[in-house]
Parts: sequence; structure tokens; C-alpha cells
Amino acid sequence: MGADGFFERIDTGRFRATDHTRGPWDEHSQHAGPPAALLGRAVEERAGARADMRIARITYEILRPVPIGELEITTSVLRAGRGTEVVEAALAPAGAAPVMLARALRIRVEPETVPAVAPGPELPAPGEVAQTPFELPWETGYHTAMETRFAAGAFAEPGPGTCWMRMRVPLIVGEDTRPLDRVLIAADSGNGISAVLDFGRYVFVNGDLTVHLHRHPVGEWTCVEARTSVDAAGIGLADARLHDEKGPIGRGAQSLFVAPR
Repeated sequence: MGADGFFERIDTGRFRATDHTRGPWDEHSQHAGPPAALLGRAVEERAGARADMRIARITYEILRPVPIGELEITTSVLRAGRGTEVVEAALAPAGAAPVMLARALRIRVEPETVPAVAPGPELPAPGEVAQTPFELPWETGYHTAMETRFAAGAFAEPGPGTCWMRMRVPLIVGEDTRPLDRVLIAADSGNGISAVLDFGRYVFVNGDLTVHLHRHPVGEWTCVEARTSVDAAGIGLADARLHDEKGPIGRGAQSLFVAPR
């Protein structure tokens, strides 16, 4: 499964995950970033999708670990209006129950109709900071398919972190990667970037992810500026500001299950 991409398209709505999707917790399961990006693309590319709308918010429910293997995506429109719509997408292993759900709010856009009110760049550019590899026990996975550059913090340092991320391989083999793919595949990394507990002693796995975007992303790089809080009862929150090279674009949040290994 050494294909040059996170997924191989089998046919409409059916994909095969490659080893590039492998996550940090289990060698047989995906990092949630690649399937999040795949579901986001399914929402935007579904049959009949309006070209004058784009995703402003997307929430993922991670029902169980996403296996590395063949997967199917289905979509449905829950609400359709003149200015907004809500679309749901489900990801499931072939012939099985869904393992991940996405519900997206899409808002109608009319370029240059209102003044833009948003800050410019607030962080060092990715070219100004050094590459920072993420080490895991297995040779191939999400950690090797993504280029990472920390502007603040580090994987090995507990506490807040600010990390530029760029895909080394496309989301789908042989298909163009879109800026939205790049944001959604990176946004699920907030809890790893800002880990406050020892990875070897504790698990801090997210059961959800919500991404809000006030501006459509541009370019190859996404920066996740994250901070994690953990309650002694075992619930955590990873909260992140999301940036591209032009400036902030939105936020991401993950609810965490925290426990000793």
C-alpha cells in the first residue's frame, strides 16, 4: 500500500486508504486528519452541490477508530435554504456501520459585496522556521506524509505549540489537492501539537473535531496554533487558531478522552 497519496479512488464514493493515513495510536487505524479531509471534499463535491456556497463550519464525530482499508462515503442534505445549507456525510468500511460522521454548514458567498475585516499575517512564515519531524514507532504514516515546521513549541515539549504543516502527497492519488483539503487534514493535529502529557504514559484521543472557517484558505501551508487543557477527571480540550500564509482563517477544537495507557 505504498501509493503516492492518502487514498486511492475505487469509484464514486469508494476509496482505499493507504499507509500514509496511519495515525499515532494504532498501526492499523488512521489519523483522523485524512478522513476528515476526505469527508470535507465529499461535502463540497457531491452531486448537485451549489458552486456559490462554501463550508463555514464542519463538525466531525469519530465514532470508532477509522481502519486502514476500503471505505465508502454517503452524503445527504439535511437543510437547504437560499443563504445556508446543512450537509451530512458518513464514512464507513465496506458493508459496515459508519465510523465517522461529518455535518457541515455551507454559506452562500458573493465576492466583493462586503468589506473584509480580518488581520494579516501574525506568525513567522513557514520558510523562516526549521523542519521538525514527528517520530513514531512505524516507518510510514501521517507523520511521514506531512511536513511539519514549529514556529513555537515542539512535539517533544509539553505545552502550547504553533506548527506549520504541508502535505507531501495528495489527498487522492492522481487528483489535485485543494486548499480546503490542506486545512482539514491538518486541523485534527491540535492535540498532538500542544500535548501537555507524556505520549508514552497517557492517551489523549479526540472523539470529535469542529472547524470554523471565516476565510477560504489559500496556498500549500496550514498553521495550527494550539493549546490543550486537561481536567483531572480525564476530559481535555485542544483549542487551535488556524492560519495560512495570509493570516488567520478560523479555529479548530477537539474534545479529548484522556487516560493512562
